[in-house]
Amino acid sequence: MDQQYETLDLIEEVTRNDGTKYYEISNIDQNGIAELAVDRGYIKRVKILQVNIARTKPLITYEKYINANYQLQTLLNEDDWKNPKWVEWDKPKGKVLDAYKMVLKSNRIG
Repeated sequence: MDQQYETLDLIEEVTRNDGTKYYEISNIDQNGIAELAVDRGYIKRVKILQVNIARTKPLITYEKYINANYQLQTLLNEDDWKNPKWVEWDKPKGKVLDAYKMVLKSNRIG
């Protein structure tokens, strides 16, 4: 089955187990996976900071990169419920990192 394209529409703060934090542009499905990852001890905490972020060109650039480079988990898949994996998404220098930073800046985060 082909992976469905997922739109990103929220920003969350993720606390790693070592206590360091980072921001992620995500969606409610991936936030659910993050909450399960907290319950399973893969990360320490996740907190939604902003919902319904504007669909800007930078957001779409970042979203396309994530969809093309990561197999996004879904809570519709029973295996994802049983064994959620936590993958911190890379933000490569250049267009993707610039887009990521612009989304955070335009939402006054960071």
